Amino acid sequence: MTEPTYVRTTRASYDTVAADYAELLRTELGRRPLDRAMLAAFVELVQATDAGPVADIGCGPGRVTGHLQSLGLTARGIDLSPEMVAVARKTYPDLRFDVGSMNALDLDDGSLGGIVAWYSIIHTPPELLPEVFAEFHRVLAPGGHLLLAFKAGNEIRHLDHAYGHALALDVYWLEPERVAELLSRAGLLVDAKLVREAGWKDAGPQAFLMVRKPAHP
Repeated sequence: MTEPTYVRTTRASYDTVAADYAELLRTELGRRPLDRAMLAAFVELVQATDAGPVADIGCGPGRVTGHLQSLGLTARGIDLSPEMVAVARKTYPDLRFDVGSMNALDLDDGSLGGIVAWYSIIHTPPELLPEVFAEFHRVLAPGGHLLLAFKAGNEIRHLDHAYGHALALDVYWLEPERVAELLSRAGLLVDAKLVREAGWKDAGPQAFLMVRKPAHP
């Protein structure tokens, strides 16, 4: 199967910026109490169900993976960019990081108690999100939880320069209600939504959805 162009350009762009991206965003979570609160709530929900380990899908340099591990979860990271995975492995040598695509995860059905997709859907064309959410549904155990973070809006912004490098990325700003509808069609339940206004270095509002795979069909 031919790899979609957006996947190739996303991988190439993040391979290019990996080291600088990791350094520039190294302390970002420390500036965002509401983001940390959503991650903490996710951890508590996963721990309550005890449905299995957690994957940080689109983990980048591993900062969220490491944060989840520090809060008591068994966490691993998966990212499209080999250079990002290399940075994550160097930074967090005790954690597992693998190269992989959220469109076709190398994970068994029902093997995860939780998924975090922290701004990892923002480069996927919206018409392709149903297959991503179907894959999340497949690998989540019944009762498992998903935390999505993305940019709230309804537009495409093209980046040709970021993190000190030339690149080529389309960034999709998504309406939370539309994302919730697509998740519902994939068989997932949205338990909570948070939209916060732009904060430190944000270019607009940010959205967070707390999602659950039903424990029973």
